[in-house]
Amino acid sequence: MKKFIPTGIPCLIIVVGIFYYIASIMGIPNMLNTIMNTAHDLLLNTVFYLMGICVITGALGRIFVEFGVVKLLEKILRPLMKPLFNLPGTASLGAVLTFLSDNPAIISLAKDNRFGSYFKKYQLISLTNFGTAFGMGLLVIVFMIGQGYYSAPFIGLFGAFCGCIVSTRLMQRFTLKSHPHFKEECAVTEVVEIKEDEDNSNKSLFLRILDALLDGGRSGVDIGIAIIPGVLVISTFVMILTFGPSAEGFTGAAYQGTELLPYLAGKINILFEWLFGFKDPHLVAFPITALGAVGAALGLVPNFAAQGWIDGNAIAVFTAIGMCWSGYLSTHTAMLDSLGFRQLTSKAIIAHSIGGLVAGVVAHWIYVLFQLF
Repeated sequence: MKKFIPTGIPCLIIVVGIFYYIASIMGIPNMLNTIMNTAHDLLLNTVFYLMGICVITGALGRIFVEFGVVKLLEKILRPLMKPLFNLPGTASLGAVLTFLSDNPAIISLAKDNRFGSYFKKYQLISLTNFGTAFGMGLLVIVFMIGQGYYSAPFIGLFGAFCGCIVSTRLMQRFTLKSHPHFKEECAVTEVVEIKEDEDNSNKSLFLRILDALLDGGRSGVDIGIAIIPGVLVISTFVMILTFGPSAEGFTGAAYQGTELLPYLAGKINILFEWLFGFKDPHLVAFPITALGAVGAALGLVPNFAAQGWIDGNAIAVFTAIGMCWSGYLSTHTAMLDSLGFRQLTSKAIIAHSIGGLVAGVVAHWIYVLFQLF
């Protein structure tokens, strides 16, 4: 009993307290119906829409890899790596791949000895922050364009780029402060050469295109399935704390709630309005959700748009924060653990939190300047 009491009782109190608070406002039947109806609607109208985008962007990304577009982009971006990110030029490949897929793509590269041989140890560790800032970037931008906004998502992309610089540099600084010897240590001491796969040379152009489209689409399905828990669990919970009752009161319909987050955000709304240009306190739900899962955060946007809370500035800020944070709270621990530096997780999270805030602020003020011209 002594083993379970310290954690079991507080956990039980917190869970019961949360549901008691919601039920005391909505009523138990309405609360349960709203939870189920919201999760069901998110699954049908948001998750499958996002999965469709994942399949298309996954296929497009694999086509880019197959026919050398990724290598071309890497060569174009390579000169920017050292002056901006203090990383070797080859790190640009990681930025392109995570932009086309998701955060963990940078780890599969980092664990490749040939790739890692270009890095000092502190630089390799900072790839966790660097890659996360571009994770699912193509999905986020395509989704925002699908909402009818065309310039704002690219302003957000620039904001995420600036946030990435801050996050990566801060992580390198934190790492060197606690482990100064990492500055001179090579990340990889032994490089094993692996022969390139030559199977593609024997395939026809049609087969190469077909294989790339199908393999990329399949990876998009995997990503689409992976975002289901985040969208259904996190978004449902956030929406119940974000939206209010309908005109008829609480009926158990989807997207009703207690409006707790807007109430709290309204107390300090002047801060969010100055930093991000948010005109409505409900919008603070997006960055809060993006901490855990960017797919879940994107699930909030259609409902925000239906309520009339969205404008071009919000889309720019959402894109910047969604890309830069892209669920880093749920991925940083696993990513650093796979690299063997779990003890630096807290430093990575602090650096990336600051980087995401910078991304949102930059996107907001760039959008303001864009509107002036």
